[in-house]
Amino acid sequence: MDPDALRRICLSFPGAYEDYPFGPETAVFKVRASISGGARHEGKVFALSSMSPDGYVNLKCEPGLAVQLRAVHPEITGAWHMNKTHWNGVRLDGTLPEDMIRDMVEDSYDLVVAGLTRKQQEQLGWARLAGSGGGPDG
Repeated sequence: MDPDALRRICLSFPGAYEDYPFGPETAVFKVRASISGGARHEGKVFALSSMSPDGYVNLKCEPGLAVQLRAVHPEITGAWHMNKTHWNGVRLDGTLPEDMIRDMVEDSYDLVVAGLTRKQQEQLGWARLAGSGGGPDG
């Protein structure tokens, strides 16, 4: 996956923005929602990437799934400089299908947004299907 495609995917989610707190070589994608009165919290990281053609992206992942993905795909490892229980490093060298990477980015975003307050989730227009309590229609 090329860096521009990764950037488009990451920035397609509500409240997502790109930051460079570690310098120009590492793009950090975060999600942020305003709270009452328009105040803002610091954004929460859902992806980090070197943004180079054979680079990598670090993505949050449920621990059990992280282990399974690493066992099946040598391109997926524990993420550098992150908690390897919860974060995978994914090579962007074209060996993994783009739709798989897109799904992993979306899962990472969902895991991070699930940790926000309900009010922030509502401001982002986010509703997780599982546990929404609304029956078959959500």
